[in-house]
Amino acid sequence: MNLSELRPADGAKHSDNFRRGRGHGSGNGKTAGKGHKGQKARSGAPRPGFEGGQMPLYRRLPKRGFTCRNSKEIVGINIDTLNRFEDGAVVTVEALIETGIVKNPRDGVKILGNGELTKKLDVKVNAYSASAVEKIQALGGNAEVI
Repeated sequence: MNLSELRPADGAKHSDNFRRGRGHGSGNGKTAGKGHKGQKARSGAPRPGFEGGQMPLYRRLPKRGFTCRNSKEIVGINIDTLNRFEDGAVVTVEALIETGIVKNPRDGVKILGNGELTKKLDVKVNAYSASAVEKIQALGGNAEVI
């Protein structure tokens, strides 16, 4: 037996596209799966989150701050981590993911100027700090914004 061959036992599952409330012989007649009486048996049952008139949880909990829709989550990388690349290499976001420096680029990658760069590199990412651009260009490299 393999994981790909696993399936439910015969009769354990049945489709959900049958017609409810069409007589006793249908196997789902009379109360049509809603049990006997009560609020949930009737039409107009309460919406999800309704707690019977008690103050709902989403209104009892305090609200703090707000989330800006337009904010971007930028991944920052220090310039000394680029020393992993060979001299004269082209550093792109894809190359950073392949080497394992960045796992999830989110909304963009920014090179920060912390540390020392020892190799001439052609860097193509979303953003740079001013000191990072200086250090890349001082070694004859190129810092291009994509």
